[in-house]
Amino acid sequence: MDRDELAPVVEAIRTADSVVAMTGAGVSTASGIPDFRSEDGIWNEYDPNDFHISRFRTDPEGFWRERVRMIEEAFGGDVEPNAAHEALAGLEADGHLGTLITQNVDGLHQEAGSEDPIEIHGNGQRVVCTGCERRFSVDPIMDRVRDGETPPTCERCGDVLKPDVVLFGERLPEHELFRAQSAARSADVFLAIGSSLTVEPAASLPRRAHENGGTLCIVNLDRTELSGRAAFDSRSDVTETLPRIEESI
Repeated sequence: MDRDELAPVVEAIRTADSVVAMTGAGVSTASGIPDFRSEDGIWNEYDPNDFHISRFRTDPEGFWRERVRMIEEAFGGDVEPNAAHEALAGLEADGHLGTLITQNVDGLHQEAGSEDPIEIHGNGQRVVCTGCERRFSVDPIMDRVRDGETPPTCERCGDVLKPDVVLFGERLPEHELFRAQSAARSADVFLAIGSSLTVEPAASLPRRAHENGGTLCIVNLDRTELSGRAAFDSRSDVTETLPRIEESI
């Protein structure tokens, strides 16, 4: 995609008072992280019911054993932020991106330098105590599970630890969802990046921005349900298009 094709979205971002970006699985897969819902996704290999909140509550031992196995098999190996993560962090650092919302739980936006992304599905790099709500890094907890501590418990209060992500059957965190909805309502420009825009309530955010007069811009390999409403709709690789947008502003 050349500069002339990018000119409308570049100008919209450059002149906007409020720019919001939302990222989906297409940004993470570019770093080698498998997605969940595609034909080759994780839920074709694992039963989603094994990771439902009801399973966690009734069988935390089995839940944690399955989760560690799934992470080792599906997410094995080191992953790093890609050019799309870095471009978004650059737009934020230069004052062109006010709010970053992500559906991803890998923490790669923070690694790339984004300061306070709204993680509406949580962060898989952390665990949270179901009792005192203290949070811990996931890596030592995974080691404890491998060593036979199932379920892992909080060293402060003794209650069971839970992955700090939204499990099937759980509501999105109210505070994070409120922040995301508020940002969408006030957005002059809303960038939907690497998202199919089919999973609610995240899919409602770009719709809300558009209905409130915001300019909707979509970068995704496949057409989305909102492509017809977008002022800029690019069928392209996020790791190529986002850096070009950043460089052109």
